[in-house]
Amino acid sequence: MIEELRIGDLGVIERAEVSLAPGLTAITGETGAGKTMVLSGLSLILGGRADAAVVRVGAERAVAEGRFVLETGSGVAERARDAGAELDDDGGLVAMRTVAAAGRSRAFLGGHGVPVSVLAELAEALVTVHGQADQVRLRSARHQRGALDAFAGPEHQGTLARYRELWAERQARAAELDDLERHAAERAREADLLRLGLAEVERVDPQPDEDLDLAVEAERLGHLEDLRAAAALAHAVLAEDGQDPGGASASSAVDAARRALDQVSDHDPALADLAGRLAEIGYLVADVATEIAGYADGLEADPGRLDQVHARRAELTALSRAHGGTVADVLAWVAYAGPRLAELDGGGDRRAELAAGLERLDAELAAAAERVTAGRTDAAERLAATVTAELEGLAMAGAELAVVLHPLDAAGPWGAEDVEMLLAGHAGAPPRPLGQGASGGELSRVMLAIEVALATAPDAERPATFVFDEVDAGVGGRAAGEVGRRLAELARHAQVVVVTHLAQVAAYADQHIVVTKTTQGGSDVVTASGVRPVTGQERVVELARMLSGSGSATALDHAAELLERSAVGR
Repeated sequence: MIEELRIGDLGVIERAEVSLAPGLTAITGETGAGKTMVLSGLSLILGGRADAAVVRVGAERAVAEGRFVLETGSGVAERARDAGAELDDDGGLVAMRTVAAAGRSRAFLGGHGVPVSVLAELAEALVTVHGQADQVRLRSARHQRGALDAFAGPEHQGTLARYRELWAERQARAAELDDLERHAAERAREADLLRLGLAEVERVDPQPDEDLDLAVEAERLGHLEDLRAAAALAHAVLAEDGQDPGGASASSAVDAARRALDQVSDHDPALADLAGRLAEIGYLVADVATEIAGYADGLEADPGRLDQVHARRAELTALSRAHGGTVADVLAWVAYAGPRLAELDGGGDRRAELAAGLERLDAELAAAAERVTAGRTDAAERLAATVTAELEGLAMAGAELAVVLHPLDAAGPWGAEDVEMLLAGHAGAPPRPLGQGASGGELSRVMLAIEVALATAPDAERPATFVFDEVDAGVGGRAAGEVGRRLAELARHAQVVVVTHLAQVAAYADQHIVVTKTTQGGSDVVTASGVRPVTGQERVVELARMLSGSGSATALDHAAELLERSAVGR
């Protein structure tokens, strides 16, 4: 349930704090006093649309904050924790929304920033909000079907969920089969091209990095004489006598330097260290000289080999151009083309598999659709009877709601039938679709009757809180009192908050909150003291104002009588 609501700089409300209790809470006040702004703040907290126009003139941002008390171990609490929210020790969860005058909106849950979509997701399980716009939605087949399925109970909803899974699986398989059949010729052409390409790759048989290795070999073979001459000279300088009669090799020069130092190293350890390093240099020079000699011996002239390398490189280049430019690109294409060709060649087997799967799914869907239809048929009779009884109590004697199932030519994503609610407004009147001939007041009562039916159904999964924004519009007289009584009945099962302009409705409230405005600087504003609960005589005065706009003795007497009657009528 909602325990507390704080609002700042929202519409005409400068600052307000509202503590909400279980049961039925009525919010009243003069026209323009900001009653609806209280619910606008709640809508923001529940992930509703944010508009910079709601920010109070002159303020930088509007703030709405609410505290919800959750049941221990509830799915909502777990989802909130998954989003990073922290819950209070008593299970309380704080949600906050800010709207900047520049238009940017931010959402917070349990002290952590979250996407607005998280608030909206949690709101579906926490609160159901009804306003006059819901009368329009009530006319839609989708909402009528949703109400019937909700009334049918959790077991039916599980059956419907299974049907929806089967439907989605069938659609996916049918789409794949259709794609296979419509693009069979294209797939055959693709398979032929892949076979040709793979055959050419198999003929050439490129090896990993072969193009790179051949490029190195071609460079070496093309400069063979230069390489041989350079190697011979390097070897002579390192290991043989110098090029002129007085010269010496690097190896012999290093060795002579080492021997010179060895002769005197006993007199200075520093020279001993240097002599050791010269010995290491000598070993290294000898090793390099040996490797150079081996390299030179391996440089055998083979004019035919160079021609072979050029021919192989040309073959690899021609193949690589078709697949990206390198042998690595060719091999990567082969890794894709092989499995793809196997997939294309197996298209016939896949079509047979899909066709068999569709046949199986059609049988399962038909059986699931029958179970969904059976559940709706049973629920339609019970919902119609329950709502009709509620309408009798809402001063619509003789009115009757019928819930009709219209079979479809072919089952759809939500079953094998459409759902339509028909209303006969009075005895002898023909049933007509909701919205065709029913007044706004009648639609309000039908909507309320459906909510009461849903909330009181066995095993009903209902939100913890219902919010009604002037759902009693167009209702008056005895019907208004019956609306109040039904709201009080609904409040036995959930927390109910109603914004109303009817004293007959407000009289049934367990808690009565009044919103009043003052004028500051020529502008209407609601301050913290302008949203307050009223009890005792203050409540009688507020009801009298709602009845007649004044606090006359007659109005006060009538208000007191309303309170007495509502207490008896619960």
